[in-house]
Formats: sequence, structure tokens, C-alpha cells
Amino acid sequence: MGTPKSERQVSTSRVIAAPAQTIFDVLADPSKHSIIDGSGTLVEAKSNPPRLFLGAKFGMKMSFHVVMRNKVVEFEDGKQIGWRHIGQHIWRYQLEPVEGGTKVTETFDWRPSPVPWLLHRQNIPKKNLASMEQTLARLDSYVTTGNVPEP
Repeated sequence: MGTPKSERQVSTSRVIAAPAQTIFDVLADPSKHSIIDGSGTLVEAKSNPPRLFLGAKFGMKMSFHVVMRNKVVEFEDGKQIGWRHIGQHIWRYQLEPVEGGTKVTETFDWRPSPVPWLLHRQNIPKKNLASMEQTLARLDSYVTTGNVPEP
């Protein structure tokens, strides 16, 4: 038996000492995704708009030699952005102003996946959670220092 659909999400949060709009501007710029990626699989942006918007399509060259095409399916400027690719699951970022900066929550939402049993069997949600924690750490460093974090 697989994971019930209602439980097919994993999230992690981090408070970053920066305004929500500053953080969102990085997330909405596909050329910055490989800089903040904690999975080590994003190589570079390919054929993309300079800033994402609802319905925008963008590509990312992956370390496994394919270009993954994505579509922005959630967008509220300064607050939330989410996209999906052929696997249909959603990568979502939600930003909430809090004391000391912005609480950034990244979610891997695999409820829409047509093959949830495969993701579950390969332990993808747990692996993605570790990568998302690294992504938020890299995002924090990039936004607060301007430096490109080491992998």
C-alpha cells in the first residue's frame, strides 16, 4: 500500500533575514535556480523568461543530461510560487513576513503525481526533504550575503 493522497506532501521552513519580495525575486528568476538548488541536479536555465509569472514555461538543464520543462501553476507576487513538470508534482515556495525576516516554506507536493507508488518506493519524498533543507540554506546565504554558496 502506498501513502494516502492526503499525506503526499513534504515541507520544510526557514526564517531568512530578508524581505519577502527580495527572496521572491530570486525564486521568480529561473537563472538563479541552479545557484540555490540543494539537490545538485540543476545545471542551468534554458530558454526562459527573465521573470516567472503564472503560466510561464521554463526549462532547466539537469545533471542527468535532459532539459526539464516546467510550468508555473501558482503565483502570488511576493508570497507564493509553484511549478510542475512532466511528473505533475508541484514544487512550491510560500513566503510569510515574520519577526526577523521572512519564513520561507518549500513544499514537494506529490499528490498530483500519476505514479505516487513509484515515488514512495524510491523514497523520493524523504530524499527531496533533505535537498529542500539544503536549498533553503543556500537561498538564505545567497539572499543575505550575495555569495553563491558552495555545494
